Amino acid sequence: MNPPAVRSLLAGTVWLVTFCGLLPGAAAAEQVLLDFGGDFDLAAVEARDVQLSRQGPEGATALRLATGHQNDWPGITLAAPQGRWDLAAFEYVALEVANVGPGGVEVSCRIDSAADGATGSMTDRLSLEPGAKKTFQITLRRKLPLELRSKLFGMRGYPGGWSEQGGIDVRNVTRLTIFVAKPKADHVFEIANLRAGGSAAQLSVDADKLFPLIDDFGQFIHKDWPGKIKSLDDLAGRRQEEAADLAAHPGPEGWDRYGGWQAGPQLKSTGRFRVEKYQDKWWLVDPEGRLFWSHGADCVGSANGSTPITDRQHWFAQLPRRDSPWGPFYGKSGWAPHGYYQGKSYETYNFTAANLLHKYGAEWKRQFAELAHRRLRSWGMNTIANWSDAEIFLQRKTPYTATISAPSKNLEGSSGYWGKFPDVFDPSFQEGLERRLARQRQTTAGDPWCIGYFVDNELSWGDELSLAVAALASPPDQPAKRVFVEDLQKKYETIQRLNQTWGTPHASWDALLQSATPPDTKRASDDLAAFYTKTAERYFQVCREAVKKSDPAGLYLGCRFAWVNDRAVRAAAKYCDVVSFNRYNRGVADFRLPQGVDKPVVIGEFHFGALDRGMFHTGLVPVANQQQRAVAYQGYVRGALENPWIMGTHWFQYGDQATTGRGDGENYQIGLLDICDTPYTETIQAVREVGYGMYRRREAKGD
Repeated sequence: MNPPAVRSLLAGTVWLVTFCGLLPGAAAAEQVLLDFGGDFDLAAVEARDVQLSRQGPEGATALRLATGHQNDWPGITLAAPQGRWDLAAFEYVALEVANVGPGGVEVSCRIDSAADGATGSMTDRLSLEPGAKKTFQITLRRKLPLELRSKLFGMRGYPGGWSEQGGIDVRNVTRLTIFVAKPKADHVFEIANLRAGGSAAQLSVDADKLFPLIDDFGQFIHKDWPGKIKSLDDLAGRRQEEAADLAAHPGPEGWDRYGGWQAGPQLKSTGRFRVEKYQDKWWLVDPEGRLFWSHGADCVGSANGSTPITDRQHWFAQLPRRDSPWGPFYGKSGWAPHGYYQGKSYETYNFTAANLLHKYGAEWKRQFAELAHRRLRSWGMNTIANWSDAEIFLQRKTPYTATISAPSKNLEGSSGYWGKFPDVFDPSFQEGLERRLARQRQTTAGDPWCIGYFVDNELSWGDELSLAVAALASPPDQPAKRVFVEDLQKKYETIQRLNQTWGTPHASWDALLQSATPPDTKRASDDLAAFYTKTAERYFQVCREAVKKSDPAGLYLGCRFAWVNDRAVRAAAKYCDVVSFNRYNRGVADFRLPQGVDKPVVIGEFHFGALDRGMFHTGLVPVANQQQRAVAYQGYVRGALENPWIMGTHWFQYGDQATTGRGDGENYQIGLLDICDTPYTETIQAVREVGYGMYRRREAKGD
């Protein structure tokens, strides 16, 4: 995910527009969608690579699925008995899932409102450890009505549970599919009590009653929730409450000044962070020689609440005058890799910063920065992670990671969510990185508080042949393509021998350069794989050398993999001090590196979000409410602590995104703080419980 970062998943609680505004819909009783007992016909279930049986008293209460791993999507499809379910009155679909197999399993549920399943569908997933039983609740995303599409735009999630993309027709749900995605092993789990529940009401298309959407503090006007700010006095009260909380929780005992385990073993002190495998688990070691597990947050700063206002000024109840003390929070931007604002210049307003001025006064920047360090320590966190403000981390009170990227020539035949892959054979790649990292000699290089350097973020590594195919699809002057063709010339000597192996008709080596048509990947797989490896290894080698040239003792923390394959990971492991992954899953206890690879790993991003505090989108991994968010946080980080490769997790992100979204539309409830700088109490309690006990848990043998 990028910092102004990706993907969409969920919208949420639905509210009814009346002449008084948005009011909760009438409560709806739960509706059983399918009863697996009685006359339920197992033989009629559409099944793929799965054995079905009924379990419970007289085999009537649950459906057991024993899935194989020959099919990419083993599971079952359950059709609506009368052709469709009308779920307009409900907020969610839920079922009970029990893992009765020997290993962990991630169960997915897809809900379709179209006969072909290609359109009008949504999918969610649930992870379960062996022996675990959980409620799998999937909030229904509803298609944004045509009448509102010209009025509501530029967001990932919308009020009323509407979704611009990926929503379903809740009045015409045709089937549910329960499956395991691309498993590498067999699994056994049971499902029961398939039902619809929660109360929902449809959002009116009457814009006169809908707008304005957002109050003076950047919050949704038409809903109330615990902790909502309604006055300046509320902000002052939150400040006092948090001051008392921080005084009562100054931080974990037994930590040194860096947040390392002072009460633990003493290792070699080098004055910088390093990595070491200690008692069969990977650790960071802090500058004083203490074991260090990196428990942190991304985007520690005040920019999270900035949102586009161009074309939608009427959404906001009252934006301040530009000549007022809040005028500096207006801004300009052109960053929008996706969505309504892509390719446009637009004006923004930063509600987070505005609220900080209200809350702390003219010295808000200084107070907010100092408070960030107190908060993190109090919460049991010891790392300011990616995308954070230099004004905060260069106070050198909390260890931090540095964020590096540099422009270079692209590999034109490539593609990706965030853009094309760099051409690592073009001189601009190495030169740009070295210039960028040379600037760090004035700030982070040699700094004992700097853990290390992330270079780039969520590059599109594709499959194990994709970058080689992209090189061949590029123009003839592409440096990567020329290097690839030179390698092929050395191997095959004549174009005829290449053609014989690849099944291609190239008249000459120059003809191959001029061609943009990739070969049959099966026939050319060995050569494509070899060049993919060469590309990946050059990428990581150049990055490593640039980091070490600027800061010889600084750790190279990798590229924050999001979409990746084993070949790329192996190349990273060859050159990175730490391999980094952004992992938006329910858990990472079962995370494994490719066979034979043994390197420390840091999770650069993860999060969970809910819709019970006025936000419109959960982020990438939804949960039902703030209580479940806290439980999910604990489960994720505790699983990481027990994983011998993982030596840190970084939550994305410190504060919520703007209710109406940033430039690319992301408007996720993913903060440790809300838009008004108020900590989410339930999540903070979970963060503390994990952080205060993390060294003992890490030391334990997985119990």
